[in-house]
Amino acid sequence: MHPLPVMLDRLVVIGVGLIGGSFALALRKTGAVRHITGVGRSHENMRHALERGIIDEIAPDIVSALHLADFVLLAMPVGQTENIMTQIAPHLQPDTIVSDAGSTKQDVVTAARRHLCGNLKNFVPGHPIAGAEQSGVLAAQGDLYAGKHVILTPLEETRTDAVETTVALWRACGAKVSHMPVDEHDRILAATSHLPHMLAFTLMNHLCKSTDTPENLLRFAGSGFRDFTRIASSSPEMWRDICLANRSALIGQMTAYQHELNILMNILENGDGEALQKAFSQARRMREDWLNRQDQS
Repeated sequence: MHPLPVMLDRLVVIGVGLIGGSFALALRKTGAVRHITGVGRSHENMRHALERGIIDEIAPDIVSALHLADFVLLAMPVGQTENIMTQIAPHLQPDTIVSDAGSTKQDVVTAARRHLCGNLKNFVPGHPIAGAEQSGVLAAQGDLYAGKHVILTPLEETRTDAVETTVALWRACGAKVSHMPVDEHDRILAATSHLPHMLAFTLMNHLCKSTDTPENLLRFAGSGFRDFTRIASSSPEMWRDICLANRSALIGQMTAYQHELNILMNILENGDGEALQKAFSQARRMREDWLNRQDQS
């Protein structure tokens, strides 16, 4: 990332963890913002953000944080979004752009329509498809979004220049920005993000409840197991909120996945090696095609 012209005088990040901290850090490195104010629940986490130079100041409260703010990023767990919107709504400047980084969008948009009202024209819902199993500002990386996708789901009311500014900021972070309808976003993410997290958490719980001791089982776990279950180290609070917020789409994906497991179970019960190899080959081919497309993009 190369130095850019300053795009913002004052950026406010509410929730300076992995996602919000990485956003601030990337914009800091490119010179796209002059002053960054952080808002968060944990004083220790905010102190680390200040010490690392990710933010310039810790706001004593939301009211003071929003004074003269050009852009506000909501980067806390999605379950807190409605409460934060309620708090910020009376104190937003007429042209302050508000965006979020939540993994679900329909619930966020519903909350925005309920609470932001006069500022709805300045709201740009978004979701960076990037992250790690670690959380907190100590996990923040200035290059977290480099080459990663960011999906924006603007409302009909959202003004064009608010969208353009949001796009420019994410591109300054090195991200590839796409636009998508809200319902499509939640349906796709239920399959490609929310379901895999549920599976990883569930596999670890399954081993925890095994008749054999978990310690003995995990003693012989290899790199494949480690790779598959990596995301089970993700924040339980954050993923509780995500799964509940997108539960309808997620239940649909879980039902479909259970159907696929039942098919494999029947194949095994019948000892049908040909059908099993066909199922595995189809999965392998799909994954390799996906990886090839990624390499070409």
